[in-house]
Amino acid sequence: MKQLSVIVLLGLLCICGCDGLRFAATEAQKENAWLHGQVCAMAAETAEDEEASQQLCGLTTLAHQQSEAFVIDYGLPQSVPATSDVEILLAEGATIAQTAQSDATQRPDVWALADNAMELGIALAGLIGGVYGVRVAGYLKTARDKSKALKEIIEGNELFKQLYPEQTDRFKEAQQKQSAATKQLVTQTKTM
Repeated sequence: MKQLSVIVLLGLLCICGCDGLRFAATEAQKENAWLHGQVCAMAAETAEDEEASQQLCGLTTLAHQQSEAFVIDYGLPQSVPATSDVEILLAEGATIAQTAQSDATQRPDVWALADNAMELGIALAGLIGGVYGVRVAGYLKTARDKSKALKEIIEGNELFKQLYPEQTDRFKEAQQKQSAATKQLVTQTKTM
C-alpha cells in the first residue's frame, strides 16, 4: 500500500507540475502582510475621519478585514515594524514591499525538486524491498536519468539558438517532425 501511495504522489507531481510550489513566506513577506493590515486600518480610519463616502469607507474597512487573512496565512513577523506615524509607515513600507515582492517571485528549482522526489522514491522503494521495491526503484532511477537528459538537451538547444540566431529557422524546421506530445513536453519543460 505504501508503494502505491508513493507512486501516486510522484505521478501527480509529474502530471500537475511544480508551478504551485513556493518557498515559505520570508520575514519581509510577513512584515509586508502585517504592514498591509496597518495601511488598510489607517486608510479606513482616515476615510471615516475625513467623512468620505459610505462606499469608500466600506471599501477601506473591507480591505482591512481582508488583510487579516494575509497575516494569518503568512504568519506574524519576528519583529513588528514601526507604524505609529503615517510618514514612517509610508517610508519603511515601500522598502519592505519591494523586498517582499522580490521574494515572492522566487520559486524552487523544479529540476532539483523532481530529482529529490525521485531520490526519495528510490530510497522508499529500497526500504520496502522485495521484487516490487526493486522494480519501483529501477523505474524511478530510469525516470530520473531521462529527466536529467531531457533537461540537458533542452538547455543545449536553447544555447544553440542563442549562439547561432541565424540558424534558428533551420533549427525549428528540423524540429517539425516531432510528435505533438514531444512538442508539448518540451514546451512545458522550458517553462519550468
